[in-house]
Amino acid sequence: MKKLHVNVSVNKNNYEFLCNPDETLLDVLRNDLSLTGTKEGCSTGDCGACSVILDEKLVCSCLVLAAEVDGSSIETIEGMAEENKLHILQEKFLEHAALQCGICTPGILVAAKALLEKNKNPTEKEVRYWLAGNLCRCTGYDKIIRAVLDAALEMRKKNGSNYA
Repeated sequence: MKKLHVNVSVNKNNYEFLCNPDETLLDVLRNDLSLTGTKEGCSTGDCGACSVILDEKLVCSCLVLAAEVDGSSIETIEGMAEENKLHILQEKFLEHAALQCGICTPGILVAAKALLEKNKNPTEKEVRYWLAGNLCRCTGYDKIIRAVLDAALEMRKKNGSNYA
């Protein structure tokens, strides 16, 4: 099988790799680029553990072929913290104890970040709807929702606005 050459930006770093036509983005992130924060849960796009932001859109990396991302920009959980400072969402997840085993957490954090980039003042219903594609078997959703809403509030305060 002929390998395909792909150039991509992941967390603002440029990478190039060779992949088989049937390899998923999840496989390349974990196996070739050693970015193991993105987790494999179901391999069918049902659990959200492999969520990444691809060209500003939230996607399940298990459903995207690596060959399709040539020239794209990807954000993974490894890119959330900046210069060893946790993203406010990560801080709030710790404060609210909104994590346990860690399989779903990276995908939920990436999904929440994608939400807050689009909607700086989401309602509880909007957060629940946005995160509906992310399954958590350990901690339950209330702590997660509270952490996202708290992060949204703090982010608005830092930017000088309590509104959208």
